[in-house]
Amino acid sequence: MKAVVFDMDGVLFDTEVLCMKSWVTAAREWGLPGMEEVFPQCIGLNANDSRRIVLGAYGEDFDYPRFRQETADWFKAYVEKKGLPIKSGAGEILEWLNSSGYAVGLASSTREEAVRSHLERSGFGKYFSVVVTGNMVEHSKPLPDIYLLACRRLGVDPAGTYAVEDSPNGIRSAHRAGMCPLMVPDMIPPDEEMRRLSARIFSSLQEVQTYLQEVEQ
Repeated sequence: MKAVVFDMDGVLFDTEVLCMKSWVTAAREWGLPGMEEVFPQCIGLNANDSRRIVLGAYGEDFDYPRFRQETADWFKAYVEKKGLPIKSGAGEILEWLNSSGYAVGLASSTREEAVRSHLERSGFGKYFSVVVTGNMVEHSKPLPDIYLLACRRLGVDPAGTYAVEDSPNGIRSAHRAGMCPLMVPDMIPPDEEMRRLSARIFSSLQEVQTYLQEVEQ
């Protein structure tokens, strides 16, 4: 295999926890209970599917666009003040893949504007020949659409492509796309389903890089 497609939040950037803080902060201001249980259900989903879960929790009249704008404003202010938190080993594995001749893509359920902003801030944009975002598909993870689109645009066979993921929804998506899912858990620890669907589970991107280097030998 000489192709890898990465998820973004929770894999390359330590942003899942920031997203949760933004949602919980806004929920408290709105007087909404239970956001600590609602948010994890949305990890890995795009805006359309996240909206469905939030409306299911708080009612069809819930002003989801305004709520998400407030969370986005909180997140942006945090990053402007403290910087974008990058996962350990992210730059190193991307540089190694680039120098080793891998085709590298990104498949993130996050909206394109935020993805492009993160890639520009981090300087990682140069490593990705294909970037697919949540607004490019009607339904994102755990359905396979976003990964199938990324593989198609990369011109690679999903069966010969690694997917690096942190979330259960991401692993389900990659597995359904027929890829080789590599899990680096972030906020949600792996359960028996994740151990069954993942080709391997790692504790860090450094371990993923070592594994890929060994596979090449």
